[in-house]
Amino acid sequence: MLLKKLRHSFDPARIVNLCFAFVLISSTLLTWREAVVLEDAYAASQQTTLDKAASALDRQLQTGVNLLLFYRNSMQTAMQTPLAFDVLNNVQHDFSTVRQQPFWQIDVDARRTLALNGVGDDFVRRHPLLSRDIPALNYEMTAALEMGYMMRLSSVYPVAPERAMYVSRAGYFLSTSAPPGTDDIVTRYQRIINSSWFSGQSQHNNHERNVRWFAHTGHKGAYVTASIPLDHQDYWYGTIALQFPVVLLKKQLEDSLTDEDQGEYQLYDSEFRLITASTNNDAAPEAFSEADRHELLQAVAHETTGNLHLGSQFVSWQNLRHFDGVLIRIHSLSAGLDGDFGTISIVIALLWLLFTTMVLLSWMVIRRMVRNMYQMQNSLRWQAWHDPLTRLSNRGGLFEQAKKLTAQSQQTGEPLSVIQIDLDHFKQVNDRHGHQAGDRVLAHVARLIENTLGSTDAAGRVGGEEFCVILPDSTLAQAKALAERIRARIAAKEILLPKGRTLRMTASLGVSSGVADEMTNFEMLQSIADNRLYRAKRSGRNQVCASDEDQESPSQ
Repeated sequence: MLLKKLRHSFDPARIVNLCFAFVLISSTLLTWREAVVLEDAYAASQQTTLDKAASALDRQLQTGVNLLLFYRNSMQTAMQTPLAFDVLNNVQHDFSTVRQQPFWQIDVDARRTLALNGVGDDFVRRHPLLSRDIPALNYEMTAALEMGYMMRLSSVYPVAPERAMYVSRAGYFLSTSAPPGTDDIVTRYQRIINSSWFSGQSQHNNHERNVRWFAHTGHKGAYVTASIPLDHQDYWYGTIALQFPVVLLKKQLEDSLTDEDQGEYQLYDSEFRLITASTNNDAAPEAFSEADRHELLQAVAHETTGNLHLGSQFVSWQNLRHFDGVLIRIHSLSAGLDGDFGTISIVIALLWLLFTTMVLLSWMVIRRMVRNMYQMQNSLRWQAWHDPLTRLSNRGGLFEQAKKLTAQSQQTGEPLSVIQIDLDHFKQVNDRHGHQAGDRVLAHVARLIENTLGSTDAAGRVGGEEFCVILPDSTLAQAKALAERIRARIAAKEILLPKGRTLRMTASLGVSSGVADEMTNFEMLQSIADNRLYRAKRSGRNQVCASDEDQESPSQ
């Protein structure tokens, strides 16, 4: 049983299957590894491109941060050490004259500084965020005029924001884009103090007193405003702000795209609201579904930079250093396939498909060849150990089985029995009816013998009309009884010959038995059984002889 299992395990067809399966799995794993490396390289290239765009945008916004810090430091210094110029001191007198008016404007020198635009005391008293009951109000105004001078100078800087302003809680503001008239002062001031970038700078909303960014839509379009509070001696005087038009940021993103780049940039604020995108139209598209948006929010919350697959889109993100928001780069699958990485991916996939096809075709051809060779080998092995006419073991095959059964008898101590069978007057069958009839008789007798034996017994044709049966674990009496059944079945069967003729045959049988040891082996038992066979023939044929002394009387 173990030998059969081992022989089945080393089935050539199975080995071929295992080898080709190993090759196919190995090639697939190697291709997958190359795909992973290629994907990592693609992600790195996308992140590098995103980093360049983010750095360019950060440089643009860094101007605002630097200006805000410069303005605030300048105003705080001016309030702490005010200048004694007459023109600045006259502002105090002008303010005391116009502060009761519903709206007013103080323009001390339009060529040098910005005008102060304000509302009346009644307006200030009605609003909870405003107050003029502060001791340093005059110092604040003169400091504001000084800063107005610096704002006018910095407005000529090439990358300056569109608008710079200072909004005081004392009911006035100055701005680089203020109109020369006074009709719009109250409306503008009301709109300013209601904006989030102004109210968001209170001590309650901005504990750190740092620069904060706000995206909003004004009456002239969409803006991103950077603002910072002005504090002096623990009092919030007002807010300094710089406003960048969204179209400027949009152009910055569009300039970051090359002619070959088919991706898209999208800028989001700290609440993950879309500000602008590098599209050809003014409206920024909503690129994500609710599920994708939630997954992206989770990733952005944990990492400052990274990549993510969202359906057919490859998304890279990076938090900006000088802006409370995140820049996202989106690359679609079709756009990725059009690039160099897509071309390489397609080539790798086609090579893997071609290699896999060749492996499968080779497997089919070689497997068929191996199966045919294996079948031929089994056929040759069978022919080498079997008699083609009777399909029983031939002499060599029977002796091979006898060796195994003899060794088994030596190990177990159980007897081994041998039956020699010879057909009576078989030569007359050939002479009278021809060799074709003789072959039919031999094949018929072989089937009778085989059908009488058990599963562990062995039978073979050892001569022209002579057969031998080996019975493991059988005593002489058991072997004699089995031999008698064989003799009776042969004698009782009428054999059909060609041309409708019939024939009955008889056989003489000799039986021997013994336990295999150093003195007793199969050849000896066969020789004894053969001698007893001839004793049966001399005693009249058609009988079984199992003893050297006793003779069986002929049976009819």
